[in-house]
Amino acid sequence: MRRTTLPRTTPVTVAAAAALLLAAGCGARDGSAGPPASVPPSGASRTPAGPGTPDACTTHAELGTADSGRTLCLTAGGELRLRLEGSRDRPWSPVRATGTALKAVNAGIVILPGDALAAYRAVAPGTARLTSSRPPCPTGPGHASCQGPREWTVTVRVTRS
Repeated sequence: MRRTTLPRTTPVTVAAAAALLLAAGCGARDGSAGPPASVPPSGASRTPAGPGTPDACTTHAELGTADSGRTLCLTAGGELRLRLEGSRDRPWSPVRATGTALKAVNAGIVILPGDALAAYRAVAPGTARLTSSRPPCPTGPGHASCQGPREWTVTVRVTRS
């Protein structure tokens, strides 16, 4: 009987193979290997609303739950869409907008109970504040009460296009 031996694997070969696999997986958009090109904090896929400074204006922004506290700049004529992910036990209140810089537009249909969906068009230069809230823990029979609601706020500055 003939004896077959496999080629010897060295630590350098293993390291090179691991580096090759890691490099091939970087930037995968389906989450199967490596981080996606842009990982939004809320876990929902969305377009970045700018590099994070209020001075970087954009024509389109998509926001989520993790964007609370953010200030962004939108050019007149631009559109902002948002989805706050809630649950049946901890629903978000409808999003409210202050000021005259934004006009509500059709955001579509909320599919999941507890979510809040909203869309706005930037119609005039100025500042608007978007707000919503939800209970910090489940409400209803059999649930302990919690202190105060969780607030969600985003400030939008609209500039001329």
